[in-house]
Order: sequence, then structure tokens, then C-alpha cells
Amino acid sequence: MAPCGDPHEQPPRLAHSPTVSPGSQKIKKRRTKRRTPGACPVPSGVANGEQPRDSRPVPVVEDAAAAKLAKRRRMKLCSRPVATSSGPRVVLQESRERTPVVGESCLAAAAPPAVVQEKERASAQQFQAGPSLQHLLQELGEVQHSREKAARLFEWLIAPISSQRFFGQHWEKKPLLIRRRNPAYYQGLFSTAEFDAILRDQEVQFGVNLDVTSYEDGKRETHNPLGRALPAVVWDFYRNGCSLRMLNPQAFSATVWHFLSLLQERFGSMVGANTYLTPAGTQGFAPHYDDIEAFVIQLEGKKHWRVYSPRKEVEALPPFSSPNFAQNEIGEPVLETVLEAGDLLYFPRGFIHQGDCLPEAHSLHITVSSFQRNSWGDLLEKLLPAALQMAIEEDVEYRQGLPVDYLEYTGVVNSDAIDPRRTAFMKKVQTLISKLMTYAPVDAAVDQKAKGFFHDCLPPVLTEAEKTLSVYGLPARWENGDVRDVDVPFNGNTQVRLLRYGIVRLCNEGDKMLLYYTTENSRVYHKEEPKYCEIEPEYTDGIEFLLSSYPKYVSVEDLPCATLDDKIAFATVLFEKGLLITKSPLFPL
Repeated sequence: MAPCGDPHEQPPRLAHSPTVSPGSQKIKKRRTKRRTPGACPVPSGVANGEQPRDSRPVPVVEDAAAAKLAKRRRMKLCSRPVATSSGPRVVLQESRERTPVVGESCLAAAAPPAVVQEKERASAQQFQAGPSLQHLLQELGEVQHSREKAARLFEWLIAPISSQRFFGQHWEKKPLLIRRRNPAYYQGLFSTAEFDAILRDQEVQFGVNLDVTSYEDGKRETHNPLGRALPAVVWDFYRNGCSLRMLNPQAFSATVWHFLSLLQERFGSMVGANTYLTPAGTQGFAPHYDDIEAFVIQLEGKKHWRVYSPRKEVEALPPFSSPNFAQNEIGEPVLETVLEAGDLLYFPRGFIHQGDCLPEAHSLHITVSSFQRNSWGDLLEKLLPAALQMAIEEDVEYRQGLPVDYLEYTGVVNSDAIDPRRTAFMKKVQTLISKLMTYAPVDAAVDQKAKGFFHDCLPPVLTEAEKTLSVYGLPARWENGDVRDVDVPFNGNTQVRLLRYGIVRLCNEGDKMLLYYTTENSRVYHKEEPKYCEIEPEYTDGIEFLLSSYPKYVSVEDLPCATLDDKIAFATVLFEKGLLITKSPLFPL
């Protein structure tokens, strides 16, 4: 993911990590069921690096099974909610009418036709022709506060649904389906042509950056050979019906990196992505649920999706992804629909899902994910051990010995025993647990959680203007046999501010104060160790001052340090780490 990580690149995986059998170490291309040439053609233009043309369906050679499937799906498809004994669900309905343009919950009750049509007209006017991604990113470059950038980008992602409605009604609760009938809405985020260029120009490794997968006759397989994913090998897998999952597109695509690096400040959690390129008439993954909040963005072609509610309470908001499920284990879907380019589907962690391609079109989508291991339970895993350690150190009651006879009335064998000694023992345990909150270092535990987030984060993407105002704009160089313009010419009147609000975090580590930051992270998940520097106690007020002043610029002389030399030294260190920018260029352009 990202600066440090690609959220779903290798650790953590978006779906679940595939199991590669020893046999798959042989370059397994399904030769026994090889389709006739052209059955799963490479999207038009890719071989020449051209932009794929979604408007022209990818041709297929239909066998008997494919012909049967095509007959079932050839009519236009639209979503229709119906009632079932287990609750509402959405089914595919044959229709000769145009697919509604709506942005609504997939679980919402069906509105009367007239109401739906009225909502559709309003929706179409509001968001069908929203700003392009590239135009939006340019606009956000002019926004001063990084949190506002993140909020506006997320609003564009889920438009026309408001953030308030999304987090109130859908987040961690139920799926959301947004139809746009605007294939260009997400154009520029990623494409098959860009994927092809990455294969040609960059070092993409099977199993590290790219998975080759298939799901046929209830069997999910991974076909990764060893080594570099060369275009001829990758596209041969694709032509033979395999799906291609890129695990960390942000490491290769500047636009995906920019997109995710902004969104991570909206969630306060790592935001990662996988891309999925699937041939027409195939499926690459078995039904499963994930441990992340998933935003499926359809970029090219079409994909048929089925989403299922958690089967039982223990699977709601799970901390880990599931194994693959058989079709008879998952029940009936609560949502069944076909995503087209420009559509978005959100579902919470724990919702089982599967997607397959229609026979007439390939599919490219990107799944943006967040909130992996970011629950109250994850925070308490850090907080409770620290609280207990502090209580033992500071409170003699936690150090007093257990009753000498406690084994006589406790344990599983005595769990149903009626004994006043057992009652008193349980009451004592409850008292100590309740009292533990007195010693809970909540802020310190949150900082430890944040430290992990900062290691996961992608580095920020700087605009050209920001580069000229940062350490990257310094003209330090070798010239005429000597180094030139190496010193940072700060003085008391130099005006500075943090590059982004969410790029620094002060953490207390024993008797030290450490400043964690993200500007030197890698775009590859955890490729680098966490980045931090030790801050002397007299400079911690300076960090707090810069955070509270952001996004306003402040003069170096206003920093809360003892002397002007201290202020300049403090600002210089932060500037050289890429954490500060100046209001004006330090050197003439």
C-alpha cells in the first residue's frame, strides 16, 4: 500500500491469501481445458498500449455451457428488491427498460415506480456528470487543509450519497450500491492499458505484486509461477481464462497512490487497493468474506456480483478473512446485480461476496479497502496489558496473593458449584477488573495504535507548487568543482507550516519522545522500517504548536523554543525530513 504499505498487497491481503499447492509451482495454465484461441481475448488495444474500448464487447467463442449462460443473461439486467423469509434481497430481473440511474442502499425497500423515476431524474442531474478524477485532484491541490482534501475526495467517491448518510446508515452495517450510467466517472484512476504498460516497463513479480487465479467447478486455484510477470506469460494466462489480481497498484500507478494517500486521512486507517482483471465468462475467486471495508469501483466492462449477509453473529465485522466457501454454505444473496463502468458497490467486512464476468464483456475493477484491524477490540489489546502492568506496579491490591484454597471452588469442574467462597472470589475479580480502568493509559495506547497506522501509511503526494516550497525544491548541487546552495536559509521571519496535518505523531516511548512521520515511507507495504526521530522535551511544544496552527503559516520566530537559534534548528530538522513547507520559495525560481 503505500508508503509503507500497500494495504492489501501481501500482508494484509484483500481477499484471503491464496493457497498455492506444490503442483502450482509448475507453470499451470490449465492446458487440459484450454479454450480455443480468442475465447478470452486480451482487451482491445492492450497489445499496442492503447486504451481499451469498453463500448465494444469482448467477443467470445461459446461452448455449450457458455451458450446456456449467455441465453440466461442476454437480456438487459436491473436490480429489483424482493422480500424473502430471511429479509429483503435484490435479484436480477429481465427487463427491456433502461436500467435505473440510482444511488441507493441495496437493502432499501422498493419505492413506487413514479417515486423511483423522480429520484432517478434528480440523481442523474446531481452526479451523473461529476468532475473527472484528474480535474478533482487538481482542484484538491489548491485546498489548504489535508483533512478537507480527504473529505472532498471521499464525497466524490460515493456521490450522490452524503458522508453523513453513509456513515450513519451503511458503514459497518449494510451494503450500498450506486449506479451512475456514466462509464467515465472513475476514468483515469486505472485501466487495462496502464496495467499492460506496468507489466512492460516495471518489475512486477508473481505472488508479490500479481496473482493469477481461477475458480471453476467449485475449485479455487492460484497459478503463480516464480519470477517476473512478463507480458507474454501474463496475457497467456488471461487468454486461457485466468483472472489477474494486482496486489499493490499504488506501488506502480501514481494516480492510485495519490488517490489512496488522500483517503487514508479520511479514515484514520490504512487505505489500500487491489485491481482485478477478469476475462469474459469466467470467475477468479470463490465466495468468501474479508476483514476490510470494501469499495468496489467498476472501471471497465461489467461484472455480476452476489453479496450475502454474515451467516451468524460471530462472523459480523470479523478480525480476519474467511476461507473459501462452497456455494451450498452461503445461503441466498441479499444483493445480486451487475456493475457497469462508473458504478460503485460498498460492503462491510464479514459480508460474503463473489463476482463473475458476463459472457460478453471482460471486467476491470479496483477494490479500495480500509479499517483492517482497527476496532475497539484491537485498541483494547494494546490498552489492557498496559493498564494491568501499571496497576500491578502502583496498587498493592493487585499484588496480594490468591486465597490458599481457591483451587477448591474454581475451574471448570467447579463452574456450577454453589459455594460462598466462589461467590466472593468472583466478586473480587469483578472489582479488580472494574478498578483497572483507573490505571488505563488510554492516550498512550492510542499512540501505539497510531504508530502502527503511520508505518502502514502511504507517503504524501506533493504538487509541483509544494515541491518548490519543500526540501525537494532546494537547488543543492555540485557545480564548478564545489557544492552549492546546501544550507537551508531559515531566519526568524521565514514562514512555515506542516505539509499535511496527518503526517506526524508524537509518541511517548519510555523516557523518550519520538516523532513518527510518513514522508519517507515506501509505496510498497512495510518495505521500510517505521520512520521516526527523537524529540527533546523542550521541542514537543513546537510540534503541538505547528499542529494547532495548521494550515496557517507561522513565523519561525514564533515557535515556542528558548532561543532563535533553537527555533531555526528545530524548523530546519523538520524541513529536511519533508515535514515543513515554506510560504515562499527559499531560492529564486
